[in-house]
Amino acid sequence: MDTVTEHSMAIYMALLGGLGVIHHNCSADEQAEMVRKVKRFENGFILDPVVISPSTTVGEAKALKEKWGFGGFPVTESGSLRSKLLGIVTSRDLQFHAELEDPVTAVMATDLVTASTGIELQEANNILRKSKKGKLPIVDEEGKLVSLLSRSDLMKNLHYPLASKLPQSKQLISAAAIGTRPEDKIRLQKLVDAGLDIVILDSSQGNSMYQIEMIKYIKETFPQIDVVGGNVVSREQAANLIAAGVDGLRIGMGSGSACITQEVMAVGRPQAAAVFNVTSFAARFGVPCIADGGIQNVGHIVKGLALGATTVMMGGLLAGTTESPGQYFVSREGQLVKAYRGMGSIDAMEDKKAGAGAKDSKASNAGTARYFSEGDRLLVAQGVSGSVLDRGSITKFVPYLMAGVQHSLQDIGVESLTQLREDVVAGKVRFELRTVSAQAEGNVHGLHSFDKKLYS
Repeated sequence: MDTVTEHSMAIYMALLGGLGVIHHNCSADEQAEMVRKVKRFENGFILDPVVISPSTTVGEAKALKEKWGFGGFPVTESGSLRSKLLGIVTSRDLQFHAELEDPVTAVMATDLVTASTGIELQEANNILRKSKKGKLPIVDEEGKLVSLLSRSDLMKNLHYPLASKLPQSKQLISAAAIGTRPEDKIRLQKLVDAGLDIVILDSSQGNSMYQIEMIKYIKETFPQIDVVGGNVVSREQAANLIAAGVDGLRIGMGSGSACITQEVMAVGRPQAAAVFNVTSFAARFGVPCIADGGIQNVGHIVKGLALGATTVMMGGLLAGTTESPGQYFVSREGQLVKAYRGMGSIDAMEDKKAGAGAKDSKASNAGTARYFSEGDRLLVAQGVSGSVLDRGSITKFVPYLMAGVQHSLQDIGVESLTQLREDVVAGKVRFELRTVSAQAEGNVHGLHSFDKKLYS
């Protein structure tokens, strides 16, 4: 969703142990650039560092710092990897140097601590710690730069021990959404080139010939990429996508906070029933499922997991955080809120920034493509535009959600999510229908006034 996840949200979700799916309501190049920023944010050995040449000016180096968000650049003879290392330019070297036309050789550090190629990551990290330098270049026997290690990555490892990372490269796991049209194959190639790990096929009704063909194409062309298909709400829908080779499924139709599909189209399914039926079927084939939509609090997360979902997908619940791309404004009631919209809203479907970019008049908007409405003269909304209350930083809100799930499992009397699912199947953990009176009783009642503060 374009008011929930761009590169900032994707980075911090991954650092916190989750996954942010970068929306495709933008050009393919813009989306690929966001994937690239996620992949570059945290690494073990940086195998493709940004390298500059001795003729690069201070002004050009500052521009690179603005572009990439970091300021440590190795300087090599040819300005590329596998060339003799001459020095390193850091943010401190650039910060107060006023002569922008000076070459970086005038400010770069040359008293470098390096390590030899073939060194293990743990040993390299130890050298970096002791050196008190910001970067540790890895060089071969001829002094040519092979890779790089960054102190900032060590700090991230310390502060974010649960980060979702690839074991071999230590890069953050990156996911992005695409549509199911022929032009999305070009988009996907750019995303894969940027380092994409997981692709989400974005469709309100996943059981279509377009998605089945796209799944087969991706698995044949990019077997290293995990493909999540959907959305589905029935076993029959799931069966077709599983047969096509999908690696995971998204479950939900019309249950999102900004979605009106069930109301307008008379199509969809209650989320609990959809999750239980699809996950119990998909489990026979070892296909994990995501409960997508309707998550309003910790309790809904626990219910989705108990019903068989491997994980949950949240939109509106996270849209009010600092890291989401929505715009802040003050509501009529004087509260700080952020803009939020469903991808089936008229606003999203009419967004001119979508598809392959403004230069391409034939580009399909992600909102219209999601609902098979690209060629429609009249757009039929299946979502709304609105706002959500400010929730502060995702770095505080997600840990609150995690702690809430842990407390819920404690109250249920299980030690893990695995045990929770097993006990549900075995009948040890049971669901009970709550009447309207029971729901009122289980909520705040009998108070003159109260302040519902969920976390500190």
